[in-house]
Amino acid sequence: MNSQDIFTNRPVTMNRRNHLLEIEEHMYILDDVKKPNVFRNMFPYSEIPKIPFNDRIVPHNMPAEVWITDTTFRDGQQSRAPYTTEQIVHIYDCLHRLGGPKGLIRASEFFLYSKKDRDAVYKCMERGYAFPEVTSWIRASKEDFKLVKEIGMKETGILVSCSDYHIFMKLKKTRREAMEHYLSVIRDCLEEGISPRCHLEDITRADIYGYVVPFCLELMKLMQEYRIPIKVRACDTMGYGVNYPGAVIPRSVPGIVYAIHTHAGVPHEMIEWHGHNDFYKAVVNSTTAWLYGCCGVNTSLFGIGERTGNTPLEAMVFEYAQLKGDLDGMDTTVITELAEYYEKEIGYKIPSRTPFVGKNFNVTRAGIHADGLLKNEEIYNIFDTEKYLNRPVLCAVSNTSGLAGIAHWINAYYKLDEADKVDKNAALVQKVKLWVDEEYASGRVTVITDEELTGVIKSCCDELGILIPSIAER
Repeated sequence: MNSQDIFTNRPVTMNRRNHLLEIEEHMYILDDVKKPNVFRNMFPYSEIPKIPFNDRIVPHNMPAEVWITDTTFRDGQQSRAPYTTEQIVHIYDCLHRLGGPKGLIRASEFFLYSKKDRDAVYKCMERGYAFPEVTSWIRASKEDFKLVKEIGMKETGILVSCSDYHIFMKLKKTRREAMEHYLSVIRDCLEEGISPRCHLEDITRADIYGYVVPFCLELMKLMQEYRIPIKVRACDTMGYGVNYPGAVIPRSVPGIVYAIHTHAGVPHEMIEWHGHNDFYKAVVNSTTAWLYGCCGVNTSLFGIGERTGNTPLEAMVFEYAQLKGDLDGMDTTVITELAEYYEKEIGYKIPSRTPFVGKNFNVTRAGIHADGLLKNEEIYNIFDTEKYLNRPVLCAVSNTSGLAGIAHWINAYYKLDEADKVDKNAALVQKVKLWVDEEYASGRVTVITDEELTGVIKSCCDELGILIPSIAER
């Protein structure tokens, strides 16, 4: 039978989403190539990677429900000192609160290799939370699978690297050999009643229709056979994914998600995106994955992860709110609690300009901006950061701040209650203003740092014999 006969005999079906008749034009079978396809035209190692276009546009297809998953204790631990068991449990409790009553932080994945990791898993499971579900991560190894069985996990991630870079160069296998090996471990999971989550590592350098789609089709056959969910996590391991409409696969995030859902038949709720930030695209690629048919987006707190890091969990909380028009019960004040916990208890220094959590993310320093901010904070604040993050907007102090600006800084920085707030005519504000004026009279051109101001304020309070409760606590 020739290709024309195959096409002619393909059934005509109704697409229930757009209500149009369609014919599936291709049969996607494994292309078991003899040599690796490393897409050298897009990834010339001695040059900067290229982003080609073919202007094949796929439609938006955002699921009715989308959610966030967490890899803070897995990928997030691959790039920093390991957390203690107590730290893991505390962070896990916070993630539960942050996700709200709908459990929008759906799952969190853990290593199982050390006693400390297993202790943390047991303690988190003892919490009895429905969300985030405690899940594990293993290599495609029967030895690793024994750990999952011993602990009694309901779901585990399995590393199933899918680019020829990994299949040929790291695993030293052919595509068929890799696929058969992966499927054997996945079948072992299913035989034990464990739901596998297949991590398609390096998907943005993989042969989407020659390997990824045929592999996912096999996964869907197993899901139908065993009646156990099989998730597909598309891992942009090197951050090569782009969100531009009409970009060529494997770099196109819309194209990858479309292929997995439409051509491999993976349901929306079984698809998850895992991004890295090597080219500053982790957040926009994750949002794009939602828009084109992914229900789950995998994240880590503050983006901590391998190399440049993962998609920051806190970023996707606010992406969700912007897309859905509602936080749906997520408690965003927990984000600030977590940031403070990382700095004070774990000793992790968050870069000061990190959105939502950095020390200076809502601090205005430019004199002309400060003037507008003092008149109405909406002019230079992204939203009511005091309401959603317990972070009042701050106005950095400079030679243009004046008494009002200094009073505003003191009240906001120390989070003073209404009864404790200082007026611009207060003696404390007057003394600080004198010090600021002297700094700039001597030739200073930079803004005053927080550390300088807190030192000066403490000194002025001592001289005046006054004590402001919140300042004293600091």
